[in-house]
Amino acid sequence: MSLAPQAATPAAKLPDQNSRTSALALLTTLFFMWGLLTSLNDVLVPHLKSIFSLNYAEVMLIQFSFFSAYAIFSIPSGKLIDRIGYQRAMTASLITMGLGAFLFIPAASVPSFPLFLAALLILGMGITALQVAANPYVTVLGPARTASSRLNLTQAFNSLGTTVGPFLGSLVILGATPLAAKQTARMSAIALEAYRLQQAATVKLPYLGLAAVLFGLAALIGFSRLPAIPGARRLQTEQSSEPPASVWKQRHLVLGAVGIFAYVGAEVGIGSFLINYMSQPSIGGVSASVAARFASVYWGGAMVGRFAGSAILRKIRTSAALAACAAGAFTLVLTSILTTGHAAMASILCVGLFNSIMFPSIFTLGVAKLGPLTGDGSGVMATAIVGGAAIPLLEGGLADHVGIQHALLLPAICYLYVFYYALKGSKPRGTLAGLLD
Repeated sequence: MSLAPQAATPAAKLPDQNSRTSALALLTTLFFMWGLLTSLNDVLVPHLKSIFSLNYAEVMLIQFSFFSAYAIFSIPSGKLIDRIGYQRAMTASLITMGLGAFLFIPAASVPSFPLFLAALLILGMGITALQVAANPYVTVLGPARTASSRLNLTQAFNSLGTTVGPFLGSLVILGATPLAAKQTARMSAIALEAYRLQQAATVKLPYLGLAAVLFGLAALIGFSRLPAIPGARRLQTEQSSEPPASVWKQRHLVLGAVGIFAYVGAEVGIGSFLINYMSQPSIGGVSASVAARFASVYWGGAMVGRFAGSAILRKIRTSAALAACAAGAFTLVLTSILTTGHAAMASILCVGLFNSIMFPSIFTLGVAKLGPLTGDGSGVMATAIVGGAAIPLLEGGLADHVGIQHALLLPAICYLYVFYYALKGSKPRGTLAGLLD
């Protein structure tokens, strides 16, 4: 296997404008769906915590199961794309997501927390493969200078999904007020089982509907004519004696993967605790269903920021915008730790706005100048999304010992690393970057 310079292959020619516009329009639907499904986990956290009488560390297994799929399946997903192509990989990922959503039905019928975790793992598998395929597809489906702007635009629709998810979940999943742990502790085994069945049943209809939508999208993607992805392929040559380039030699990619780990861990860690955080008397003192609607404000800030970012990043450097947002997020989290009441609520909710451009910006900087290694680089970056499994689990352990508010110090540290990456770590210095300069 040897590297093919981008300018030397027909694949480097960009598709026509109409094809690119149609493809991006279809891709935004996929970004929306995985955003909605991901943010629904924030609603499942307080819901399943109440049903199964879990502590914070235990209930964070929800996020651990979902996001651990990125560590397990990202690189295999990249290999799958090499074998069957981006379009078929996206179709297969949507089918897998549909199966994961459908498995919520038997999990709720038992009900069984381990079965819920298994369903979340399968759902995460599908979303992992979808991200590995869709993110690089968007970055190279047009001029390189507007890649960050283009990915921010599609990620804005991802944020629209994360905004809708908690609000929808507050209506159809958290509609009934759960009993307190002291009340369930006094129940007989039969009464407790009946209560769990009743509460768990609220997830059946929403996830059945989501499964149907996902299977429908799989059919739509499968039968659509998407343009071939340019400039990101390997060519086989028998004569070449050059060793294949390695993504692990690309310093900006490796440090970018750490940046994705930190950012996703911080964003998911905050989002996972928002409902419980704002329900505390010293912070908001609101019910879980009302707090879930406030969580939509957190994710909605990311949506607004990404729509704005798609225009702003056409005028200023991606690294500068990323540094400013990381500094802002760190300051807001620290403010929430040191205050109470409305000040603590407002500051933590505003973090969503500063989260907005982080993922697409880190991703774009990380895969910059990788050329034929773009697919492999995307697999590495997607693997790092496992930060969404590790950081919330650690944060849950901290919350059990020092409280949710002080546990927010962990996401704050993550934002400090993103600030470093924006200023120093994102500069390409690897061998392939030098080749493509």
